[in-house]
Amino acid sequence: MIQPQTYLNVTDNTGIKKIMCIRILEKNKKYATIGDIIIGVCKIVNPNNIIKKSTIVRGLIVRTKKNIKRKDGTNIRFSDNAVVIINKDNTLTGTRIFGPIAEEIRNKKYLKIISLAKEII
Repeated sequence: MIQPQTYLNVTDNTGIKKIMCIRILEKNKKYATIGDIIIGVCKIVNPNNIIKKSTIVRGLIVRTKKNIKRKDGTNIRFSDNAVVIINKDNTLTGTRIFGPIAEEIRNKKYLKIISLAKEII
């Protein structure tokens, strides 16, 4: 469960290391889960990067520490909260994705992100 003021790791090669969630783009939702889009502000970036600190970006949540119960009865959770940076038209900003991605992203119709992921759980 991601809420405003939560820090998330960025799991792509855009050069951003951490962002802070400032808004959830679902109507009347207090918490975001896997597959939700958030608006965040860049907190830690690489020094030789085009994107600077305090830049507002959109992100798609791909991993959370909170358990997710699937329809077959299994529970899944990850060791960190992670996000992938996307554009306004829901296309990926980076060219690579690091780490595992939850299968629930496929149900939300983000097939480009699924195709770039090395491991889908």
